[in-house]
Amino acid sequence: METQRTLFLIDELDCAEEVRQLRAELERVAGIEKLDFDVIGHRMYVTFDAASISAAEILQRISGLRMQARIATGPEGVAQASPSPARPAGVAATYYWGRSGQTVASGMLLLAALAIHAITAGSLPIALGLESHEGATVIPVASQLLYLASIILSGWLVVPKAWLAVRRLTADINLLMCIAVAGAVAIGQWFEAAVVTFLFSVSLLLEHWSMGRARRAIASLLDLAPPTARRKEPPSGEIIELPLEQIVPGDTIVIRPGERIGLDGVISAGQTSVDQSPITGESLPFARHPGDQVYAGSMNIDGAVEVRVTHAVNDTTLARIIHLVQESHASRAPTEQWVERFARYYTPAMILLAIGVATVPPLVTNLAWAQGIYNGLVLLVIACPCALVISTPVSIVSALTAAAHYGVLIKGGRYLEAAAHVKAIAIDKTGTLTVGRPEVRQVIPLNNHSRAELLERAASLEASNTHPLAQAILRCAENENVTVQPVHRYQALSGRGAQGAIRGREYWIGSQRLMQEKTSATDDAARHSDSLERAGHSVVAIGTADHVCGLIGVADVVREESRDAIHNLRTLGVEHVVMLTGDNRVTAAAIAATVGLDEFFAEQLPEEKVEHVRRLRGQYGVVAMIGDGINDAPAMATSNLGIAMGVIGTDAAIEAADIALMSDALARVPWIMRLARQTLAVIKQNIAIALGLKLVFIVLTLASVASLWMAIAADMGASLLVVMNGLRLLGSRPADG
Repeated sequence: METQRTLFLIDELDCAEEVRQLRAELERVAGIEKLDFDVIGHRMYVTFDAASISAAEILQRISGLRMQARIATGPEGVAQASPSPARPAGVAATYYWGRSGQTVASGMLLLAALAIHAITAGSLPIALGLESHEGATVIPVASQLLYLASIILSGWLVVPKAWLAVRRLTADINLLMCIAVAGAVAIGQWFEAAVVTFLFSVSLLLEHWSMGRARRAIASLLDLAPPTARRKEPPSGEIIELPLEQIVPGDTIVIRPGERIGLDGVISAGQTSVDQSPITGESLPFARHPGDQVYAGSMNIDGAVEVRVTHAVNDTTLARIIHLVQESHASRAPTEQWVERFARYYTPAMILLAIGVATVPPLVTNLAWAQGIYNGLVLLVIACPCALVISTPVSIVSALTAAAHYGVLIKGGRYLEAAAHVKAIAIDKTGTLTVGRPEVRQVIPLNNHSRAELLERAASLEASNTHPLAQAILRCAENENVTVQPVHRYQALSGRGAQGAIRGREYWIGSQRLMQEKTSATDDAARHSDSLERAGHSVVAIGTADHVCGLIGVADVVREESRDAIHNLRTLGVEHVVMLTGDNRVTAAAIAATVGLDEFFAEQLPEEKVEHVRRLRGQYGVVAMIGDGINDAPAMATSNLGIAMGVIGTDAAIEAADIALMSDALARVPWIMRLARQTLAVIKQNIAIALGLKLVFIVLTLASVASLWMAIAADMGASLLVVMNGLRLLGSRPADG
């Protein structure tokens, strides 16, 4: 069995009705295993057994539904951007402008028919059906023919789809519209029939256009990387501009100031500042030197650099981000699944209600059969569930896209919805609550030595040491302009420290254990050392044979935003925040007290973190785990919502998490929760709009007040309202964005 997953781009895929048609056509076909849909992106993902059915055969079946489809070239969702209705291209242009032309022509024929009718009757209200006059109710043949031509133009693509629904014994909006129009013509309501088909055609175009705004927001990610780059040819050094697809890992490209970087790579020559905000969402530029990584989509600000390419165009961090954002739209939230299940039963129920409205009142009251049938037709029109079904995906897609623009990748609607319900959070310490890099926190000179002297001797002895504590001391010395002195007779003391001569005098540097070995005059030093350890610092001592020169306290730095982030989580209703760390208890206690945690567990193995997450799920329900996405992967998988921080360029971390933060901004976590709650609120508003308008028109229809054109106008208005309301989420932004 050869399982294959192929992405099909379908121009007409704008609504749940098209999804239903495609499912009805393909799900029962031998060899097709799974269908996933992204209505916003015109995408259908098909998982199938290539030995049983081919992609070409699937295309043929889609064409049988009167839909224009093509197979996406390149990696899924990366090489292909959805055509924008504002500037359609290729096949999509033919579909969009063809429908637009038909709709405009239909409208002109409708106006011409109305004008002839009004002139013949001598009154526009009579032609509109607002007034009646003896002898003026007969519609001229010319008007009837023009009305019919208008109906044919607007319904040209509707009737074949309605016929397919009849053959499958199903009811969709196309069939409902055809029944309503045919019924209106049968009872002599030519104007109403033509107006309904024209407005239905307009509503489809407006739906296509409004959904295009969400597609354009997603497609804007594709514009972050330039289409070409300048490759430096070895050994001549000649610069040749080439499409990104022709540049491979190992090539060297030249990036000038003010240009966007086209491919991931490492700077090999030059230095500059780089704006990584399209990838990480961080607004401040970063200094970049030879050996530093840069990413496609970033902006080179102030220096020309040469970059050795590390990833091909379809494998860059930006390409993976775009792929994840686009594919996440096919992952449906529980609310979205509920709406679709509701719509499945709602449409048949509305058809039965329409039949009842058309037949029962004339049978039991004096209502005319023509009016009863007309009321039933109005109900068929208002039964369209498009506004209801589209209310959820457009909101979720807008939220996912807004998050992606600020460096937050949410892998689907269900994870966004889970973020709105989090009640407890487990957080790793290193790289999450803390920076993840030790820094000098305290310098304590002893025995009449100065801070500068202590740093000079420590930096000189640690100059060749790559240990994180040594690197922290060297960074501190560099920041304070301390000069590193040459060291003679240098000797590393395994597991304890080092020693050597500076300006002819012997010094040693190392742990508290080494301090006790080297000198007995340690009472004052021991007191300070114990104090530093209680505060969660690693202690580095410097001294000579007869005394201790001083102590340096090194510790991982707590992020500036950590305490505020924890406070903001509590204001959002998170009841319990616990830290799970493999670090020692003293350090963990200090960090927990600093940021204001409810609980902490130190010296934890990965399996122990998993047990704590299980315990939290049992106590609080929905639990999130925040970590680095690799070491904490088991605990993140056990939680309801795994959030990985600072995973730019890290494939494994991105794959491990349900939500991936491309930057180290812990403050984005409360923003994600606020965005999730705002999204759920918008979805509820949209459902209320869609169902509320339908309820109003059901009541108006039962009272014989509503008309066909009013019903279609209301349905069109409901669709536009829910789409535009959902698109408001595109403007969401974090406080630091």
